[in-house]
Amino acid sequence: MSFTKQVKEEIIKIRASKTENISILSAFFRNCVKKDKEGISLLSESSCIVDWLKESIKNLYGVNVKIKKISSNVFNKNDINMVIIKDKINIILNDLSVIDNNGEFLDMPKDYIIGDTEEEKAYLKGVFLSKGSINDPKTAQYHLEFLFENKFESVLVQRLLNDFDLNSKILLRDKKYMVYIKDSEKISDFLKLIDAYKAVMYYENIRVLKEQKNITNRLNNCEQANTDKVVEAANNQIKQIEFIDRVMGLDLLDDKLKEAAIYRNKYPDASLLELSEIISIESNKKITKSGLNHRFRKIKEIYDRLKSIE
Repeated sequence: MSFTKQVKEEIIKIRASKTENISILSAFFRNCVKKDKEGISLLSESSCIVDWLKESIKNLYGVNVKIKKISSNVFNKNDINMVIIKDKINIILNDLSVIDNNGEFLDMPKDYIIGDTEEEKAYLKGVFLSKGSINDPKTAQYHLEFLFENKFESVLVQRLLNDFDLNSKILLRDKKYMVYIKDSEKISDFLKLIDAYKAVMYYENIRVLKEQKNITNRLNNCEQANTDKVVEAANNQIKQIEFIDRVMGLDLLDDKLKEAAIYRNKYPDASLLELSEIISIESNKKITKSGLNHRFRKIKEIYDRLKSIE
């Protein structure tokens, strides 16, 4: 089962008030309903959503609906369930703010559908049930989207989402309007908003694991970069020392520079800090990392002068 389907089936099991159910149904009908001479119909792959629609419509309007299965001809796709309503059509559509008294489709739902915070949340639940999809954070990038054919609905949904500070955006895609969120924290906030708390726990666990993995990778990369710098610096120092030894001999260096050169050749893989500690122990003379670095700068100056003469 996809993560999207898990979230949808979780939120329809949550008991809602009558006004909240009307807001959920309004969003679902406004985005999915098809009307013809025989009645109206709604499509869904989820049998759980179909059962919820059947029960909700019966409880609110006293109407029995017919369920029809449509076989999918697409490989690896589930069959589609069609919910067919033939009674009280105009009453239902008008009450759910899908059409006005003249039977015309409403660009915006009436105020009682999204009149307060709880009804706005309920409407967003219905929008997600009808038009929403969310990537599984374990297998894909963070992404939540709603795909609409109606521009007014996309603008409404973006406004409702952003009323809850979710920073959603709209993109025109294939003549449809996609409202989307890519920020992982905002997606998690949306799941909390629609009361999908099991999904939130799963989502947050994956998000934390990913962040820990990213931190570990950054630390490893940083450590590797530091190691590469140490190796590169040591190799340059050895190259300079070998050149000086070949051109003039190390005996012409002063004692401190000669000591640094000898120890560098002896411990080619040591960092400056490690080399300063080794010299301090073996020579019984304290030298700091900074002091040793100063000696190698002097060696480089001699190397550069000899190179320029050569």
